[in-house]
Amino acid sequence: MSIRLACADFSFPLLPHADVLRLLAMLGVEGVDIGLFENRSHLWPSREFAELPRAAARLRSQLDDQGLVAADLFLQMDPDFVPWAVNHPEGARRQRARDWFLRTLEYAGGVGAQHVTLLPGVEFADEEPARSWDRAVVELAWRVEQAARCAIVCAVEAHVGSLVSEPQRALRLVQETPGLTLTVDYTHFTRAGLADRAVEPLLAYASHFHVRGACPGRLQTSFAGNTIDYARVVALLRQRSYAGWLGIEYVWIDWERCNECDNLSETILYRDQLCQLLSAAL
Repeated sequence: MSIRLACADFSFPLLPHADVLRLLAMLGVEGVDIGLFENRSHLWPSREFAELPRAAARLRSQLDDQGLVAADLFLQMDPDFVPWAVNHPEGARRQRARDWFLRTLEYAGGVGAQHVTLLPGVEFADEEPARSWDRAVVELAWRVEQAARCAIVCAVEAHVGSLVSEPQRALRLVQETPGLTLTVDYTHFTRAGLADRAVEPLLAYASHFHVRGACPGRLQTSFAGNTIDYARVVALLRQRSYAGWLGIEYVWIDWERCNECDNLSETILYRDQLCQLLSAAL
């Protein structure tokens, strides 16, 4: 299978969701990265899960109508990373996070998605870092097992503010959690001033990949201001026989100055660049 292009539905939060799907079809991408972000995206998990089979079937029908497929489901239970972190010290919160994950798997099955992305957890200030880490490994291992039973790939995104905000720690997490994969997003590391080559080892564990512009100090920037060498990224993914998606993932939120880009124009610029790179690699 060749590498295919997807785009995040949460790139365009001011449009009704049905219009977003029509827009993505017009842009010519094949896949959609679906954001299940509570209190933030079009599709809040609490609402979708309240009528889960019907909601999943509705989304599947909308995707089919536009000739699109769900490339990834990205679950976030709160705009804040901490309250429902997979490794929260409170057992009741961890249990609810597990329950929502199981519902996410059911939802993915109904939608036809074969890939789910999660946040990896955080370090809690009132305990030793090793305890936060060990709970994350246990919780993520459980999720990998549950996802495998549903023939779904489970990934985490190493991100700003997580317990794996450095490439070496992200590598350690997947190596200590058999079966866990990564939704790789260079921008979180580029923001911190790391060179592309420091991030490249993560590609060995990539099952999904996010694309947008970034530069030192900026998590999201324009195509013109970007410093990530996506031509090299595509070449390296080809060398590794990567057969997943490249998901263009501009966001429009009041966090990390991520509301200062023209998401439509930047998405089109990356679509064109990626199409050219993928065609040249054939």
